[in-house]
Amino acid sequence: MGKTNKIVLVVLVIAVLSGVLAFAVSPKGGADPTGASYIATTGKETLTDVATTANKAYYGANYTWIMITGFMVFFFQCGFAMVETGFCRGKNAAHTMTMNFMVFLVGAIGYFLTGFAIQFGGSGGAAGLGSGGAALNGMLSIPGLGGIMGTKGFMLSSGGTYDAGIYALFFFQMVFMDTTVTIPTGAVAERVKYSAIVITSFFISMFLYPFFGNWMWGGGWLATLGTKFGLGHGAVDFAGSAVVHSMGGMLALAGCIVIGPRIGKFKKDGTSRAFPGHDIPMAIVGTIVLFFCWFSFNAGSTLNASDFRLAVVATNTMIAGAIGGLVAMFYMWIRYGKPDPSMTANGALAGLVAITAPCAYVNAISAFMIGLVAGLLVCLAVPFIENKFKLDDPVGAISVHGVNGIWGVLSLGLFADGTYGDGVNLVSGGVKGLLYGDASQFAAQVIAVAVIIVWGFGVSYLFFKILDKVWGIRVKPEDELAGLDIPEMGVLAYPDVELVKSEIDFNSADNAPIKQLKRFE
Repeated sequence: MGKTNKIVLVVLVIAVLSGVLAFAVSPKGGADPTGASYIATTGKETLTDVATTANKAYYGANYTWIMITGFMVFFFQCGFAMVETGFCRGKNAAHTMTMNFMVFLVGAIGYFLTGFAIQFGGSGGAAGLGSGGAALNGMLSIPGLGGIMGTKGFMLSSGGTYDAGIYALFFFQMVFMDTTVTIPTGAVAERVKYSAIVITSFFISMFLYPFFGNWMWGGGWLATLGTKFGLGHGAVDFAGSAVVHSMGGMLALAGCIVIGPRIGKFKKDGTSRAFPGHDIPMAIVGTIVLFFCWFSFNAGSTLNASDFRLAVVATNTMIAGAIGGLVAMFYMWIRYGKPDPSMTANGALAGLVAITAPCAYVNAISAFMIGLVAGLLVCLAVPFIENKFKLDDPVGAISVHGVNGIWGVLSLGLFADGTYGDGVNLVSGGVKGLLYGDASQFAAQVIAVAVIIVWGFGVSYLFFKILDKVWGIRVKPEDELAGLDIPEMGVLAYPDVELVKSEIDFNSADNAPIKQLKRFE
């Protein structure tokens, strides 16, 4: 028998044996490969049994929704790490990338220790996550004004807060907080001490973010501007243009002012040098990651899988982000002759930041307009902040998150159309903005912006000044010029690659003096 015939014979034998085996193990009796019989009823249930099953299905859907969207929001860390590292120079890549990972580790623990309790300890929890949230009933208030901080839930234990619903709320809110912790790292990149960012991350997660978060989302005084002072529904921020992004932008602004520009960024004549990012493709991929995760960031903020408005939220998010990136691309193309990849990315992020507050309260046309303005704003803000204020923000964090976070807060007060939000902050009726007849809602949003500036920037600036005096937030000039990977981290991001050096890697006589470096002289 030839070799080919032997192979054919073996194949036939295997086929026959497989058929026999399949017949032997075919479903018999109670087996159900289609799953058609997998039902939770027997026909003998009482009305109470049916209600219990439906109740579990309702809460089960909500828990699944909030946890999965929380998992995806955590992936923001990857997007931010890639965007910031790509926009910075290769000699600082390990330092920048690791900062973006480290701030999650620090932020999670800081929020666990005190942050969550301060923010949500008096909120009553989330209705869609069960009755256990009622344990979050401790609020410290100022008479006549309203709540300023929660007092239950420290280390997820105090005040009887060992509860599944409270743990779910903590998880979801923690990854939001960590976005704020991440934002300023890009603004002070390439010259900041790693240890200073560790300390800053504890400050943000344990103190700065939770207090403002309480005032907006935890039932605090900004949220009660409606019930106490008749200002619309009080200050409203659906998913974080104010609480997350504006706060991060104010931190970035304060950090940039205190730490000063990178060596060589500004010349003696006042003009600035471009510091090209070492890996633009990495930054673009990071932007795509952020865009994808933003759908969970915004739509997950319903905290309820049966709130069908989540489809409106996700679609508005897509529209605003897309038009923001498109407007930025065309603006740069028309003005400078090329469709700048970095500003295209920042335009998309600006649109996403701006729509985050109003995404649930506006229609698609308004989302389009909000994103359009955001894409233009970021293109105008980046050069203005750099050339007029002489601030060095390597990734544009102030413009993307600060400027457009504020725009998002105000846009809600303009474009909210009244079709959603009944009962928000205990005020009946939908949320309406100025263009739909409620000037008081816009007033509440303006007050929120004022608080963002006073609290977010003012307290951050004071913190950075004290930290700089006590600890020092800037690395030595020789370490900055050499790159922070070895001096700060002890490893190179690219050990097998010889990085090209240019004039921006040396201290030229044409460089403008930097007052923050005088301490090293």
